[in-house]
Amino acid sequence: MAKLTKKQKEALEKIDRTSLYSVEEATSLVKEVNYAKYDASVDIAVRLGVDPKKANQMVRGVVSLPHGTGKDVRVLALVTPDKEAEAKEAGADYVGLDEYLQKIKEGWTDVDVIVTMPAVMGKLGPLGRILGPRGLMPNPKSGTVTLEVGKAVSEVKAGKIDFKVDRYGIIHAAIGKVSFEPVKLQENINELMTTLVKLKPTAAKGVYVKSITLSSTQSPGIPVDPKSVNA
Repeated sequence: MAKLTKKQKEALEKIDRTSLYSVEEATSLVKEVNYAKYDASVDIAVRLGVDPKKANQMVRGVVSLPHGTGKDVRVLALVTPDKEAEAKEAGADYVGLDEYLQKIKEGWTDVDVIVTMPAVMGKLGPLGRILGPRGLMPNPKSGTVTLEVGKAVSEVKAGKIDFKVDRYGIIHAAIGKVSFEPVKLQENINELMTTLVKLKPTAAKGVYVKSITLSSTQSPGIPVDPKSVNA
């Protein structure tokens, strides 16, 4: 086991692992236990009472965080020429089609989100082995395959994120930066949790939200009381 640094030990000492913190307490504490020298991301991990191996218990969705993630999201718009101006005006970082498809074939994936149109999806199919593992494949359910390209780009830039339960039944999402005021982190968390509750599969039985953990990029996790979330 790797030896803990002095800062890691100090951070761990500030967290009572036997207690559940309220959202208000956790969003303040995450700033205290962060020891990164940069403006670290604040992440949430929500363990759900679902079996992701079963199709009728898959949880996937999108949410527009009221205060965004604090991250400058790089958006690639793979669109036909008639939609290029709309995508550029909405703030897409890269706009085009064939030249970017070729770059992706050659291994370029230096973007965070890809927005495209239904007519273009056929060309993206062969690139699934490159885009899929990186979570970059556009999907109609996440709003990244649409004719309203400008709207989709604007929403992603403003803080719209998509999430999907992993094979362990956990949702992972970035909900801000350490520099955010605690109240902004709280409002982002509440918005995400409200969306998650609405997506509860009818096939899921028992406790739906089993646990919530808050952390910054390099900090230890802070256990959060699910009952303290306004969802």
